[in-house]
Amino acid sequence: MTTHTDAGLAADQILAGQLAEFRTRRTSSADERRARIQRVIDMLVARCDELVEAIDADFGGRHPGYSTVNDVLGSLTALKYSRDHIDEWMQPEQRSVFSPYDQLGATAAVHYQPKGSVAIIGTWNAPVFTLMSPLAGVLAAGNRAVLKPSEVVPRTAQVLAEAAAEFLDPTDVAVVTGGPDVAQSLTSLPFDHIVFTGGVAAGRSVLENAARNLVPVTLELGGKSPTIIGRSADLDTAAFRIAVAKATNGGQLCVNPDTVYVPSEALESFLSAVARSYEELLPTAAGNPDVIAVVADRHAARVDEYVREAADLGARVVVVPDEPISTTERRRPLRLVLDPPESAAISQEEIFGPAMVVRTYDDLDQVLGRINAGPKPLALYYFGRDSEEQRAVIEGTTSGGVTINDAMMHAGMLDAPFGGVGGSGMGHYNGREGFLEFSHARTVFESPEHDPRREWGMLPPYGEGYRAAMTAQIAP
Repeated sequence: MTTHTDAGLAADQILAGQLAEFRTRRTSSADERRARIQRVIDMLVARCDELVEAIDADFGGRHPGYSTVNDVLGSLTALKYSRDHIDEWMQPEQRSVFSPYDQLGATAAVHYQPKGSVAIIGTWNAPVFTLMSPLAGVLAAGNRAVLKPSEVVPRTAQVLAEAAAEFLDPTDVAVVTGGPDVAQSLTSLPFDHIVFTGGVAAGRSVLENAARNLVPVTLELGGKSPTIIGRSADLDTAAFRIAVAKATNGGQLCVNPDTVYVPSEALESFLSAVARSYEELLPTAAGNPDVIAVVADRHAARVDEYVREAADLGARVVVVPDEPISTTERRRPLRLVLDPPESAAISQEEIFGPAMVVRTYDDLDQVLGRINAGPKPLALYYFGRDSEEQRAVIEGTTSGGVTINDAMMHAGMLDAPFGGVGGSGMGHYNGREGFLEFSHARTVFESPEHDPRREWGMLPPYGEGYRAAMTAQIAP
């Protein structure tokens, strides 16, 4: 595998090559952009099995079916969607020429230009998708890219690096590997845009590094995505869909439900419904190939410690399925932690694993106040059929996105933006929004051949009636 130092040097050299190529050919046709995307598609199709096997090995247990759907097919869907809409997105947009200039017969349009070279730093929980999903918009916008997979999944990173070397021109797309020092080096280089998916602390470091070169940044940071169970909700349906979400990737997703708010009188019914649903999906944890392992020992220990501390502080913990924690593997049952104190780490930190906080409430306004008092989350979920309550939740909170009567589904919408806000990130991508995020919107104003400004008295020396004529146009 490429060493950290060599990878850092390679990134510098790759960027120089990409920018030199970009300066030579600042724009690219729709056909050229489609061809670049198609080469990435061909690479993923050819290396699908190797990538899936590498992810399984890196996790110490991640079902091949899940990795195929989430990382490979998810990436292919995003790439193909962008490939098939490039002609439409590239068209200049005609804009109104507002008075007084419209009187001159001028026209204006917005042209979308490539920025240049974009660095994309992915994460370990969706190691292919978090690189390829933004790459779809980057390439559709006519840019080049340098990809940095997470060092937590080294086998996956190596397969991606080898595949890119075989299938892709490094002046178009290249992959560099290594640890946090390589990411630090990468984000300190003068790219034209940086995309980072990961934790808040690392995101802050990326932003600080990028600021030195005035590089725009897209950050996808996650957060404690709240889930509200309204009194009008069907508890069995809500519990099942939340159980599905928590079983997905072992809860290791940035939009995974983190804290669920349940009406006080419905708590025991909700807990029973979640237990039934989760055990229907995953009747055992230890040795079950359908249970996705926590990616590394330190992450498993982190989640275990969150739960242990909350229990020591008096929180009730419900384990589903109710079985001992394995000491020989990182597969874990789901732990439901009821009303932990605010001082507990599980109340403060994103869980990012197979555990979930459950809090009771009597008044919805208290829930909304609690959500609004914390960092703005990447996702928010509401279960219920009360349209007024649904409106109150949507209008009374801020989050990156919302799913109603399900969880995580909004993140997969290719014709709608995905991104965070405030503490959960900045910028967005998916579909056209990705194309726009990674394009420079350039206004082009075109004057007519005949210029009537002098005959209208709009140029010096100004006539006596100039100010009166201009003042006459001032109106509320």
